[in-house]
Amino acid sequence: MKSLRLSATLLALTALFLSVSCKRAVPDDVVAVVNEKAITIAELEKFHKSNFPNQPPSQKEDDELLRKKLELLRDMIDSEIMMQRAEKQGLIATDADVEAKLNEFRAPYTQEEFQKQLDARGFTIEDLKTQIRRDQSVRRLFNKEITSRVNISDQDVKEFYETNKASFNLAEPQFHIAQILVTPRPDDDVRNLKNDNATDAESARRKIQMLDARLKQGEDFSLLAQNYSEDPNTNQNGGDIGFIPESALANASPDLRRAVLSLQPGQNSNIIATPEGLRIFRLISREPAGQRELNDPRVQQAIRNTLINLKDQLLQAAYYEVSRNEAKVINYYAEKVIAQAAPKN
Repeated sequence: MKSLRLSATLLALTALFLSVSCKRAVPDDVVAVVNEKAITIAELEKFHKSNFPNQPPSQKEDDELLRKKLELLRDMIDSEIMMQRAEKQGLIATDADVEAKLNEFRAPYTQEEFQKQLDARGFTIEDLKTQIRRDQSVRRLFNKEITSRVNISDQDVKEFYETNKASFNLAEPQFHIAQILVTPRPDDDVRNLKNDNATDAESARRKIQMLDARLKQGEDFSLLAQNYSEDPNTNQNGGDIGFIPESALANASPDLRRAVLSLQPGQNSNIIATPEGLRIFRLISREPAGQRELNDPRVQQAIRNTLINLKDQLLQAAYYEVSRNEAKVINYYAEKVIAQAAPKN
């Protein structure tokens, strides 16, 4: 009997030890864990500064700041999930890939200007290389898991052309443009992927500056438009407005007209204030006047790219959801926000 009592005591002590161990405190500097990989408060603060370089430091985390940090942390968690999946599949970007992309970023600037860009965002060269490696690795993952599996048939191209034939008849030179729009009001019809909506002039200014910073870091324009643009008519298509006739620019504001005319295909504008809100434009292409026939390789390629992008966007959204389902994520920062809001006894 004594032996049985001793065993029971040992079992109880073991259970108590395990219970205490399982409930051990999380380090103060950890804001989230993704499959046992910690994301620290320092990493979140650096990411926040890089996205809002012009926002002065705050002594207090008000509701707006907490909301922004929660959104940024969600992006960091998603990125970490994708990075881990890329690593498992041997798709991590090489040093050569990183250097090539870094040189692209440097190209438009002098060394001094480039350093100012880094300093404004609290980045070192190594920080930027880390971000580039992450972005390039995730792009490799998407190319393998999603884009390579998208199949657009000749019949798909033909049907799209027949349905949209009028849009390929250009009576005058046109500009194919995409946009990101941020409005200074709490719109009820905003339906971007992040359900993110600026509610006043200050939050709109901060948001558009964050998006401008991310574009300058090399992030994909169409993905940012899907996630954050507040124009419900274009955000689901990656911000694609379509073709704007050259004559329409005559009625545009001088800033907008000057911005569009100065852009080369693939370039983004600076932030432009318009009556509807703050915008960033991207020039996709310039097209001369005339009917574009289906046998024109440019027409076929444009249609194929459009269909691929639409399918790609759909599958990426689904892939993110499936990946989140399969990951083990604990968001301690979100728990902290909830705890702070709880009534005190």
